[in-house]
Amino acid sequence: MSNAIQYEYKPGHFIASAPTKYNSENLRTEEMVLNMGPQHPSTHGVLRLEVVTDGEVVIDVVPHLGYLHRCFEKHAESLPFNQIIPYVDRMDYVAAMNSEHAYVMGVERMLGIENDIPKRIEYIRVVVAELNRLASHFVALGTYAMDIGAYTPFLWMMRDREQILRLLEWTCGARMLYNYIWIGGLFYDLPVGFEERCGEFMKYLKPKLVELQQLVVDNKIFIQRTANVGVLPLDVAINYGCTGPMLRGSGLRYDLRKVDGYSVYPELDFEVPIGEGKLGKTGDCWDRTWVRVVECWESVKMIEQCLVQLQGDHKRTRDFDPQAVVPKKIRPKAMDFYVRAENPKGELGFYFRTDGRSDIPVRCKARACSFNNLSVIGEISKGALLADLVAVIGSIDVVMGEVDR
Repeated sequence: MSNAIQYEYKPGHFIASAPTKYNSENLRTEEMVLNMGPQHPSTHGVLRLEVVTDGEVVIDVVPHLGYLHRCFEKHAESLPFNQIIPYVDRMDYVAAMNSEHAYVMGVERMLGIENDIPKRIEYIRVVVAELNRLASHFVALGTYAMDIGAYTPFLWMMRDREQILRLLEWTCGARMLYNYIWIGGLFYDLPVGFEERCGEFMKYLKPKLVELQQLVVDNKIFIQRTANVGVLPLDVAINYGCTGPMLRGSGLRYDLRKVDGYSVYPELDFEVPIGEGKLGKTGDCWDRTWVRVVECWESVKMIEQCLVQLQGDHKRTRDFDPQAVVPKKIRPKAMDFYVRAENPKGELGFYFRTDGRSDIPVRCKARACSFNNLSVIGEISKGALLADLVAVIGSIDVVMGEVDR
């Protein structure tokens, strides 16, 4: 046997592998550093927060990333465009349909086939994307209530999310990571009877959303924990590049489904909710939660409108082929191209660089909304109590697979 030493302990190993911004040299006497995470239930994944406190008051928060690195962008440089879709699913893994929609839309625009996609396919894409938006918001709202100390809303949200996952599993065979929206079409048409069952679920869901509002956002304890906490001023949100409910919670009516009008969203009637400071200051944790709850109602409205089209002018026929426009070889012209879409957490963008010769992108960079939204945490947590920091993290709604691309 070899006598070679495989590992030699050195006191500096931990500091080298997990460096901190603050140390004994730059801390005042009354300050101390606490680590929240990376295995802490309230950090919503493997996020490590280096928290500087003076007693119970937060002085600074430094997020440390990289504990769930997906290597998405390096994988994308060695795979054909169509084989990248499963990797897109695994970034924001609780909103995979929305991420697929954004990515696929970009490749279709580079190929110049976006106007060739049948309307039935576009309506199906919006239905599955809005169902996934509901499922994502249910996770956000349920876990947020549990962070603050209410367990029942989490169980209720998981119960209703399960119904959505079953619908999506019925559609494509997978519960979370779908590979359903393809470049030029869909993996398969909706199962027979899907429209009817989805319509029944929408009727079931409406009173449940009323219960959610009464149980959570109108709850006195929840209001006391979230109103006037983690206030994000609009100018700070814009400067940090925050998008989605984070930006709308601060009072800006900015939604890419309206601004860019992609897919069939311009044909749908829906509103863009914003934070108005009804129970505190505009842009606080309560406003961000309120925006997500109202967005659930708007998603229900959009799904119902799409179901009318899918059962009317664009109903299924025997000769409908969801893969009719799917290209055999995906080889866009040489270009730099950026596409964006409204994910449940904000703007998801993909920047492509192609050489015109290969079906593999030279570069595929993801602009993840969770990354920008998380970066503002130090700004909105200063001066808060340590217990309120948990409320601030939950109100941001991050998924670390998207941050650590």
